[in-house]
Amino acid sequence: MKMTNTRGTIHNTVQVHSNVRIGNNVTVGPYSIIYDNVEIGDNCFIGPYCSLGEPVAAFYENRDYENPPLVIGKDSIIRSHSVIYAGSIFGEYLQTGNRVTIREESAFGEHCSVGTLSDIQGHVEIGKYCRFHSNVHIGQKSTVRDYVWIFPYAVLTNDPHPPSNCIQGPVIDEFAVIAAGAIVLPGVFIGKDSVVGAQALVTKDVPPETVVAGVPARILCSIHDVKCREGCVEKPYPWRYTYSRGYPWSDE
Repeated sequence: MKMTNTRGTIHNTVQVHSNVRIGNNVTVGPYSIIYDNVEIGDNCFIGPYCSLGEPVAAFYENRDYENPPLVIGKDSIIRSHSVIYAGSIFGEYLQTGNRVTIREESAFGEHCSVGTLSDIQGHVEIGKYCRFHSNVHIGQKSTVRDYVWIFPYAVLTNDPHPPSNCIQGPVIDEFAVIAAGAIVLPGVFIGKDSVVGAQALVTKDVPPETVVAGVPARILCSIHDVKCREGCVEKPYPWRYTYSRGYPWSDE
């Protein structure tokens, strides 16, 4: 059976609340909800069963609650069952996988992607061209700068002695790579172009251009010492000199 082309249409089951601005050629799938004070840029695609502008905790406590604005930049793709809370701003070309949750006071730059079942706990600053794979957890107060890769099941933590109110998010500098299953502890700084190995437990700051791995993570070598076992490239790091797909320098 051929799929019906529904691009540029809002399904008749969609709930659109007050003071919502929807740009041109926006698609919204069945049973999605767009709450108060949401702005959706041109050419966005919102899949079925999404919740945009989900009310924050104050909604349940304050009878005079007013939903904070949510801004989603143009040309974004929000896949089915994603929940994006009120009070955040996203640059253009955001992409989410299915069942993604992004809490309030999240600021994302342009061209970011957040994989299926990832959980962004809000109060975070995310740069441009960041890639989060599936099942990534980003704790509150985390800072992730431009061009960072975070692979599946990685966790950025924020409480040095849980449970407490002493929240200290990690800082991940530009072009860093956090491999699958790694855990970064509160307040840790991951330097530019560094690589955190799979399943590593990062308890201390990582210098720029450094590979760390293990539990606890220890310095293994410089990124310039890493060789490609498959022989595809001579030196895989810094990765931006060997990988360009989807990046601004891909046509250079």
